[in-house]
Amino acid sequence: MSAEVKVTGQNQEQFLLLAKSAKGAALATLIHQVLEAPGVYVFGELLDMPNVRELAESDFASTFRLLTVFAYGTYADYLAEARNLPPLTEAQKNKLRHLSVVTLAAKVKCIPYAVLLEALALRNVRQLEDLVIEAVYADVLRGSLDQRHQRLEVDYSIGRDIQRQDLSAIARTLQEWCLGCEVVLSGIEEQVSRANQHKEQQLGLKQQIESEVANLKKTIKVTTAAAAAATSQDPEQHLTELREPASGTNQRQPSKKASKGKGNGGLQCLAIWSKSN
Repeated sequence: MSAEVKVTGQNQEQFLLLAKSAKGAALATLIHQVLEAPGVYVFGELLDMPNVRELAESDFASTFRLLTVFAYGTYADYLAEARNLPPLTEAQKNKLRHLSVVTLAAKVKCIPYAVLLEALALRNVRQLEDLVIEAVYADVLRGSLDQRHQRLEVDYSIGRDIQRQDLSAIARTLQEWCLGCEVVLSGIEEQVSRANQHKEQQLGLKQQIESEVANLKKTIKVTTAAAAAATSQDPEQHLTELREPASGTNQRQPSKKASKGKGNGGLQCLAIWSKSN
């Protein structure tokens, strides 16, 4: 495809060089050759030449008008003026039909077969599909034929020549596009600012949590160390303190028993003395 485009550029440059020095019938013949030449689909530079514009006021005005149809119009435009225009060769018909598909593709990317058949004045779908395949191989457009839904899906198409009266509309469209881009850019910048603020908040929260966790670890470590130190300071004294209450309890119980035994012995002695008296 790239080689084909390169050849196209070379052909166009050759025709432009020849057109600079041609006039009258020779220039009209050259224009017909340009309209038939494969790969040449842009005619703006040729139309801007002073000697080509002079044809509009000469006997070859119909040739100049045909050139403008190829530059800006469609196959339907040619059919509407066919009586006042030179007849087309088969190659010129196909080229103008290719350009007509490009014009339709600039308006809608999915073109029904019915619309194409009417715009190109073709009789059946087979002719239409063959014409589209030719346009794809010529790198005029890229897309696919959806036979199931009977439509052409366009991915890319070349640009056509622009008339001077269309420049204001194009400038307005570009201005609207620039304004839309500025709005989108402003929205993106606002979202980036919000994202940065959220990131800073999350980082601050993370640092706060990490600080609290570190303080908690220090507190647990200090408490554990103090408890361990208190437990291991004097283990023998700790055991003695634990044993003392049990030892005191055991000593009190025998003393009570002893006092009870002494009391019983006194009563027995008193009873014996009474009997003896």
